[in-house]
Order: sequence, then structure tokens, then C-alpha cells
Amino acid sequence: MRNEELMTVGELAKKMDTTVRTLQYYDKENLLKPSAQSEGGRRLYTNKDMVKLHQILSMKFLGFSLDDIKNHLISLDTPLDVANALSEQAQIIKGKITNLTEALSAIEALQGEVDQMQTVDFNKYADIIKLLQLKNENYWIVKLFDDKLMTHIRNHFTEDSGKALFAKYQSLCDETVQLKIGGETPESEKGQEIAKEWWRMIMEFTGGDMSMLPELVKFNESKKDWGNEWKEKQAIADEFIGKALGVYFQNQGIVIPNMGVSL
Repeated sequence: MRNEELMTVGELAKKMDTTVRTLQYYDKENLLKPSAQSEGGRRLYTNKDMVKLHQILSMKFLGFSLDDIKNHLISLDTPLDVANALSEQAQIIKGKITNLTEALSAIEALQGEVDQMQTVDFNKYADIIKLLQLKNENYWIVKLFDDKLMTHIRNHFTEDSGKALFAKYQSLCDETVQLKIGGETPESEKGQEIAKEWWRMIMEFTGGDMSMLPELVKFNESKKDWGNEWKEKQAIADEFIGKALGVYFQNQGIVIPNMGVSL
């Protein structure tokens, strides 16, 4: 190797915007060994070492541990090796970009919800964050629950059972809208079948605790703050299911003190 192809540890550190101490540490950890040594015993690096260092620094920036970096380093002896190294690094970076983009979206979404809530409620913030981490697009619903509803949900539902019940609510809302659009009446057989399913879902949610019904009514009346899609669907479903439940209660002899039928 000609002298002009070699770099001292200081020269390499300067070119790669790192420190001599870092390079000495990588040498000690067998991560990046100098390729040559001068007659005076100085460690010398080649351009190949510089490319390898670029791999190391890139993966370190992306959050990989030194052990992970050792396992991901690819030899650079052939054009195919170099191409494979760059391809793997590109895939790693793309994955990190995706994760960072999702994290940024979650932060911005939480910021938007906090701005709308206008109060400090760390329990509710935590619930929203959990839903965001699950990539649940319906996290907006949490901010509309009052303390009593949220306490009831935390005490009676797991993540899976809560998601299943919300999916049931979505399905019933869609079915009710389709019945109304299709010309069915609340008194019809299909109207009464859907009323039965709504009441069964309400009982599943409340666990038979009738004191929760006013809370559900209050939540239903908060539609002005809902997402547009669900606000429109629920508005269409409300009139139909309110009448259907009234008929269902009468037929089943169900009496709910101090409550209307529009649940």
C-alpha cells in the first residue's frame, strides 16, 4: 500500500467527524482494526476501513448496540459485498424512518387531543398513548369518556375484550344504518333483532350496572366532538335504534327508571 492511501487515526477521525478515542475503542473491541502500521508503530487506516467505519457509525446512529453492529457488518471484499452492505443499511434506515414517522404521527396526534381536552388528565393521556401504540385509529374516543366511564372500562375490560366490544359497537352501528337506508322500520323483525343486539351489547358493557346508562347517554350526546365518519353514522342510527329499543323494552317488559329509550 502506498503511503498516500493510508490515514492515521487522527486523520480518519477528522474525515468521519468522530473522535480518536472512539476509533481507539472500536480497535480495542475488535470492531474496526487498523489495516496497517507504520515503521514507527502508528496505526494506519485505508479507504476500505473508512467505508467500514461509515457502516459502524450509521448503525450506531440508528440505535444498534456494538454487539448488534458486529453481527450486521458485511465483508467488503467484492463489489457484491459492498452492494449487499449498502442494501442492508438502506433497509435498516427505511425501517427506522417508518418507525420514526409513526412516532412523530403519534406525538402530533396526542398533542392535538391534549389541545382539545384543555385539561391535564394523565390517566386519559396514558390511555390515548396505549391506543396509539396499538395503532388503534379510534383512540379519539377515549378523550370523550368521563372519569366514571374510564374507571369502569379499566376495571372491567382487558385490551382484547375492550377492542372486541368496540368492534361490536362499530358493526351494530353499520348494520343499523343499513337497515334505515334499506327502509326497514324499528318495529319490523329485523328492527327488533338489531335492538336486541344493541341491548345485549349495552348489558355486556355495563355488567348490569344501571348507573352506567346515564354515562352512555352523555357520551352519545357528545357527538359534536366525534370524528366526522362516526358522528354521521351514529346520527343516522340514533333515531332508528331509539325507537327500536322503545318497542323492544315494551315487548320484553323492561323498565328503566328515570331514563328515556334513546340510549
